[in-house]
Parts: sequence; C-alpha cells; structure tokens
Amino acid sequence: MAEPAIDPDAERAALGDRYFIRFEQDTLRQRPLWIRLIIEFLGTLVLVTVAAGSGVINHYVGNAPISRTAAVIAPGAVVMAMIYAWGPLSGLHINPAVTFAFAARGVFPVRWVVPYWVVQFAGAICAALFLQGMFGDVSTGGNYPITSSGGEWKSFVMEGVLTAILASIILNTATGGRSLGHNAAIAVGSTVALLGLFASPISGASMNPARTLGPDIVGNDYTGWWVYIAGPLIGAAIAVAIIGAVRGLPDKDELEAAEGGALPMTVTPTPESN
Repeated sequence: MAEPAIDPDAERAALGDRYFIRFEQDTLRQRPLWIRLIIEFLGTLVLVTVAAGSGVINHYVGNAPISRTAAVIAPGAVVMAMIYAWGPLSGLHINPAVTFAFAARGVFPVRWVVPYWVVQFAGAICAALFLQGMFGDVSTGGNYPITSSGGEWKSFVMEGVLTAILASIILNTATGGRSLGHNAAIAVGSTVALLGLFASPISGASMNPARTLGPDIVGNDYTGWWVYIAGPLIGAAIAVAIIGAVRGLPDKDELEAAEGGALPMTVTPTPESN
C-alpha cells in the first residue's frame, strides 16, 4: 500500500508552529535570580559610569566641556535605552530605592531585595573603579549637598521629594503592565532628566543610594552620605503610600513588571505532525 504523499507546505507550517511555541515558552519562562542579578549589576554599572562620568571627565580634561544640562540628560537617556533593552530581564531597578519601593508595594519578593542591593552597589563601585582607573579623582563625579547654611537638610528634603516623584512614576507605569513598553521607558527616562535639570544644583539629584555611594566609597569621600540613603528611602516609602491610597492593592501586571518579564505561561499543546 502506497504511503500518503507528504505536503511540504503543511510540514513547513507545522515546524514553524512548533518553533514559535518553543520561542514563546523560552521568552516567557520565569527567569532565574542569577540572570536578574547580572542585569542589575550591568545596568547599575552603566548608569553610574554615565552619571558620574560627566563630572570626572570634566575634571580630567578641564574647562568643563560637558554642560550641566548634558550631564543630567545623559543618565535619563541611558535609563530609557536600558529599559527598552533589559527591562524584561530583571525589571531594571538599578536603584536600591526602587527595589525597596517594589518590595514595600508587595510586588517584589522580599528574599530578592538584599541580592539586588548587593549587585547594585557592586555595579556602582565597579563603575567608580573604572572611572578612577581611567581618569582619576572619581570624587569629582560624586553627589554632595549644597554648602549653604542648612545645606545637608535642604539636600535631604530635596532627595526625598525627587525620589518620591521618580518612584511614583515607576510604580504607576508598572500598573497595567506598561513597565516593559514605550510608556515606561520614556516616562522614567525623561523624569530622571527633568528632575536633574531643576534640582541638581541642590543635591545632585541622585535619587539613588548606589549612584552616590559607589563614587564615595572609591574616592573615600563621604560628605553628606546619610542624605543619599535616608532621602531616597523615605521618598520611595512616600511613593508607595501614595499609590496604595489612590490605586489600592497591586495586580498581576504590577508583579510581572516589578520582577521583569512575565510569569510562566500555560504550555500550549504542540501541533501534531502529519
């Protein structure tokens, strides 16, 4: 008895279906913690290299060719780019205050907070070591309170206010699963830049303990260090309280955005081959 003829087009279609199902399963599979930590380390390293690099390079070459405007827009632009590229892999917190905010909101595993913090600070320190090795005097890329009377307290309040604004933007763009899309990349990146444009003369507009303490540790200059820990953490807590009051309990989309990527998908039956 002759075997039935095999339709090449049907066979190719079946192979294509199996490929795309496997691709979706690989893409949507819950990523292990070690992958997330690599992304958080690299992301923080890139952010601090850019954010602290302008001050270090200005000091190195002299005459301040990088303007204050460029120095605050650059970190916002690199955050925007990294959300597009790496957001689905870890949530791209790259900021201990953001990790704290997501955990306090109840959309990020508490057991992951310390590992995230460790690699974020490690990335910031490695970025500072790179700048120190390349150009020297990494302290010139640090953030410090204004030197006027009561400068540390004014800077502390400003860091709290700025972080509350930034964390509110991040938490609210995460709601509805938008953290991985265009809205979050543009909103978060532009917020980093805009807040720096008007507030950087007061405190440096750090909004990120790792960004400040990385250069401080390598440069051994801890001027006003408490401002850049207490201010961002209190600001993040304020943002969590605000979103809790106006939006209520978090939903599944927020959980997926905070952790990066999507939860494991239901396995789709593989089409039978002919």
